[in-house]
Amino acid sequence: MPETGYLAVFLIGLLGGTHCVSMCGGIVGALSVQVQTPGSRGRQWPIHLAYNLGRITTYVVIGSLLGALGSVGMLYDGVLPVQITLYVLANLMLIALGLYLTGFTRLLVPVERAGHMLWRRIQPATRRFLPARSVKQALPLGLLWGFLPCGLVYSILATALVTGSATRGAGLMLAFGLGTLPNLMLAGMLFKRFRDLTRNGKVRFASGLLVLGFGVFGLFHAPSLGGQLWSGIVCTI
Repeated sequence: MPETGYLAVFLIGLLGGTHCVSMCGGIVGALSVQVQTPGSRGRQWPIHLAYNLGRITTYVVIGSLLGALGSVGMLYDGVLPVQITLYVLANLMLIALGLYLTGFTRLLVPVERAGHMLWRRIQPATRRFLPARSVKQALPLGLLWGFLPCGLVYSILATALVTGSATRGAGLMLAFGLGTLPNLMLAGMLFKRFRDLTRNGKVRFASGLLVLGFGVFGLFHAPSLGGQLWSGIVCTI
């Protein structure tokens, strides 16, 4: 049975799917169009799966690096204050994301804009794999696309710092990536219908409230670093 913390992160990835589709929907939609040739319908699943495997792999690697970085920070005196500070920051990011999805605020836009500095350097390399008509092209495309500036991803990466472990940081991002997988696979296979659904104001509002709830719960339980909800992720040394 999975630890409750990893299950919580999986659910955040699943619930935040409306944001995932808005950020990555363009590329998965393009993949759908590019493989729509006579007799090629059966090739869609492998191409979309390869793309998402690459994307999730990038999340896992970055999560591992941030988890390791968090462990270095916690070697200093006063480990608990450091953990609580990072934990509060991570949950504030979740609250901002929830408010972003509901349409109340666009607080995460500056964060995503800051990430564009790195993305501007990476994006030109994606052109080498477009149009992606095979798994060999889709996999590296997904690896690069994993660096796309995204407030949802950044919110979970902030939590990876709190894990204080490269292994837990990687596991956290794997759980999150798997949570985003159903939305992006559906967006790829049923692009127009699913895009219209995720743009529905009521759907985005409901998703935002649920993600907001995770952040508020986390802040309320900050003294115990999330209590049972984040069990298995946050190490209370």
